Amino acid sequence: MPQVMEFKLPDLGEGLTEAEIVRWLVAVGDVVAIDQPVVEVETAKAMVEVPCPYGGVVTARFGEEGEELPVGAPLITVAVGAQSMPAGAEESAGAEGSGEAPRPLIGYGSDHSRPARRRRVRPVTAAVSAPVTAPAPVAVAPAAPVVPAAPAVPAGPVPVISPLVRKLAKDHGVDLRALHGSGPEGLILRADVEAALAALREPAPAPAPAAVAGAAQGERIPLKGLRGAVAEKLSRSRREIPDATCWVDADATELMAARAAMNAVGGPKISVLALLARICTAALAKYPELNSTVDLAAKEIVRLPSVHLGFAAQTERGLVVPVVRDAQGRNPESLSAEFARLTELARAGKLAPADLTGGTFTLNNYGVFGVDGSTPIVNHPEAAMLGVGRIIDKPWVHDGQLAVRKVVQLSLTFDHRVCDGGTAGGFLRYVADCVESPAVLLRTL
Repeated sequence: MPQVMEFKLPDLGEGLTEAEIVRWLVAVGDVVAIDQPVVEVETAKAMVEVPCPYGGVVTARFGEEGEELPVGAPLITVAVGAQSMPAGAEESAGAEGSGEAPRPLIGYGSDHSRPARRRRVRPVTAAVSAPVTAPAPVAVAPAAPVVPAAPAVPAGPVPVISPLVRKLAKDHGVDLRALHGSGPEGLILRADVEAALAALREPAPAPAPAAVAGAAQGERIPLKGLRGAVAEKLSRSRREIPDATCWVDADATELMAARAAMNAVGGPKISVLALLARICTAALAKYPELNSTVDLAAKEIVRLPSVHLGFAAQTERGLVVPVVRDAQGRNPESLSAEFARLTELARAGKLAPADLTGGTFTLNNYGVFGVDGSTPIVNHPEAAMLGVGRIIDKPWVHDGQLAVRKVVQLSLTFDHRVCDGGTAGGFLRYVADCVESPAVLLRTL
């Protein structure tokens, strides 16, 4: 008789604790092979197809598309050894389980027990016209302040001590029956009427925040998934890193000419990003302070032996930073190929979590958005980021003459704990010198 095995959402690595179901790749009753992908999930870092370690018939699925599950929550159950699902057996099979933990998946870490899954709450983006059974209380400002009413007065004359008080109230529209006299036995005095008039002259209070929110509630977008991960990382960078930024304009005419010459000889095309990356690795060899991280617990600066170069890539899911491993050992052709490969995976949402972690320095080419400059936020826990603006024709003094040259603005944001301005300025100046005269790189190639 087939044994029903439960497969749980595995630990996808790098501290990820949950994932959202994007698309089921199998249905109840399907026959699956060992290590066949059964579901596509989205983590805070990437889209991942999750393979099942069992072969057999799918007897149950847990979670709908769009639902978020914690690591360790059940994904599917599989009848191991079965070749087909008997009619009507889906419900009973879904209730069974072997109680055994699935074997760890290669590359996904160990399985840790987690709480039961929770439903993802969809944001409300529009007002609903139908009546609500139990609306939340909303504060509404009165047109005019209401004077506290006195205890009920028996039918008969209002206890007023003076005709002048009556006339004052009549002339100003004050209802004496709504007043509580401060005189003996509740007699209404002139001071009571004047107090009521003063209250009427006070401006109406501003609507309470609840009233404003209820009157025009905007679209609410959950700060979670990739957007939430980016927000947390940038916020942490601002909290922990005392950053500073320096920048310089550089004449990139010779760099662009060198790239054109490289590509003219045939072979794979060399990208501008690859040339800038090669310049960065050479600069980091001269200024290793910027290829480091700060260990707060140990109160130490850790200089890292390899350059794992992150680069910002814009995708439909948002901004991601894939990492080129051991960039210091790659030439421009190899860097171009790796940038292209990782960018394609990023746009398809197929980057593995390992492709998005472990960077030691980031190169951010925001020039692709048509802007000249920026002050980048350091990609925590790194120590620096080089920003590159668009390369554009500008008037420039070249060899003592005014000429039109291709100019780029370079900006370096750095952790002031790992170095001072002299080191940061030296790094940036070296990068600019290589951009203006690529021959400078020949010493390190």
